[in-house]
Amino acid sequence: MAHKKAGGSVRNGRDSEAKRLGVKRYGGELVRAGNIIIRQRGTAYHPGENMGIGKDHTLFA
Repeated sequence: MAHKKAGGSVRNGRDSEAKRLGVKRYGGELVRAGNIIIRQRGTAYHPGENMGIGKDHTLFA
């Protein structure tokens, strides 16, 4: 009997999980020490007064 086995899956059929980057606190918002202000890849934004920068370039209060 002429049968055909199931074909393999498509090579391109996947997407990466969203990384939740971006601004978390906006201008005028009250923040406490340790609050994350911006999550970013690379230093698109640089830390200002009373701010720190994490090893993944996250800016925090």
